[in-house]
Amino acid sequence: MARFIFITGGVVSSLGKGLMAAALAALLQARGYRVRIRKFDPYLNVDPGTMSPTQHGEVFVTDDGAETDLDLGHYERFTGVASRQSDNVTSGRIYFDILTKERKGDFLGATVQVIPHVTDAIKAFALAETDDLDFVLCEIGGTVGDIEGLPFLEAIRQLGNEMGTDGALFIHTTLVPFIAAAGELKTKPTQHSVAELRGIGIQPRILVCRSEHPLPDSDRAKIALFCNVRQEAVIPALDAASIYAVPLQYHAAGLDAEVLRAFGITDSPAPDLSRWQTIMDRIENPEGSVHIGIVGKYTGLKDAYKSLTEALVHGGIANRVKVELRWIDAEDFEREDVANILEPMHGILVPGGFGERGSEGKIAAVRFARERQVPFFGICLGMQMACIEGARAVGLEGASTTEFGPTPHPIVGLLTEWQEGDRLVQRDESSDKGGTMRLGAYPAVLSGNSLARAAYGNSPISERHRHRYEVNIAYRPQLEAGGLVFTGLSPDGVLPEIVERPDHPWFVGVQFHPELKSKPFDPHPLFASFVSAAVKQSRLV
Repeated sequence: MARFIFITGGVVSSLGKGLMAAALAALLQARGYRVRIRKFDPYLNVDPGTMSPTQHGEVFVTDDGAETDLDLGHYERFTGVASRQSDNVTSGRIYFDILTKERKGDFLGATVQVIPHVTDAIKAFALAETDDLDFVLCEIGGTVGDIEGLPFLEAIRQLGNEMGTDGALFIHTTLVPFIAAAGELKTKPTQHSVAELRGIGIQPRILVCRSEHPLPDSDRAKIALFCNVRQEAVIPALDAASIYAVPLQYHAAGLDAEVLRAFGITDSPAPDLSRWQTIMDRIENPEGSVHIGIVGKYTGLKDAYKSLTEALVHGGIANRVKVELRWIDAEDFEREDVANILEPMHGILVPGGFGERGSEGKIAAVRFARERQVPFFGICLGMQMACIEGARAVGLEGASTTEFGPTPHPIVGLLTEWQEGDRLVQRDESSDKGGTMRLGAYPAVLSGNSLARAAYGNSPISERHRHRYEVNIAYRPQLEAGGLVFTGLSPDGVLPEIVERPDHPWFVGVQFHPELKSKPFDPHPLFASFVSAAVKQSRLV
């Protein structure tokens, strides 16, 4: 039977609960345990799919087509365990399902209430599909005291009572701020946060204390005394030079050992941390560096491209180089000379996105990469911009995408139907925005002499998609005549998946999101190949 670890946060947001959950799961996994991590999000959106990246950050997509919180990307990157639809739930999804049942009469006339109906639905989510696991880690989004999070805290309180101390453990992540004027750390915010949690009926047995300064034993003892935990269970969490150092850092602080002790597990094998030691050795001892320019729309919030930036780090790990990122607002290229900004770059990447803003800047970046023979990687919308640029280069004036309005040459158009297993999916302009894109893992067949095939080493491949518009295969003859070759297609040959320029050192556009499957111990082959090409470019300039 699985043991459950419930992770809450207090004082302020952005304390790194998701990263801590991922690191702890990796440590338990390193001891041979089977793990899974889940995220409870208290907001009322059904999922983050329709939320702006500048508000919520990246939308992470699973193989089975769920649009989820970006923390699930951390979970996958640290454990290698593929996330599923059942690993992320929001208040919106819980209420949507309950109200749908109520409208159908499934409650047989009963009054529908937060307790027990909402809390029971949350508990059912936590417990589903866990029979084959040793540990299930459940992260509660937000902070203690948020009104929308109260049903989730009540649900896990009930689960804690039902499972007992042998089956459930509460970990609270909190802040120990340093007050510069006083020259000391302050434990009072942690005390208040834990007091509020205890008022709800939850007694954490481990506290993870985020701080910019080392936590003295005297402060650990003070926190332990006032928060009713063992001093050894007050785990310091200092800022790390790399997120991939966090598992090693938490192990050194005794987090995984304290978790096992709390569950009464005394016969656990020592963790094999060689994977993380190798990763950190490559990060801390690079053999060079490369500069990659990311020409995007949401550059003001780096979390909007979280998986992308990590996949580039993984590409650096694969090549033992440091990847230096230059964030470039695509709109800048509509006001400034492209060459002034892009000439120092050893590689150019145009990521996914939605909407017309910045599109001409992205096309200008593609043109620069093509003409100057700089390694180029286009992802999702980035591939579509590469195809539009290629069409304009062969004389198709006004070529664009129907996403931006009418065009004489619709190089990219609305994806109205596609095959999902044995089911035909159909959409139109009037379809709901949420959950109606081509989502999740789909296969692609690769050409035998392509860069993509050389990188992957096999065909077909399976990659995750999130898009509503598709390159129009009717323009394939004109694009290929101009040197932009279709080297990856859906199995039925209808949907373009990969385009390349064989006469270019490295020019690849993909309709899918390869960054979603990259891991530090298993870098995605396209990112490893792209960074390798950037390394070669760095030796030419």
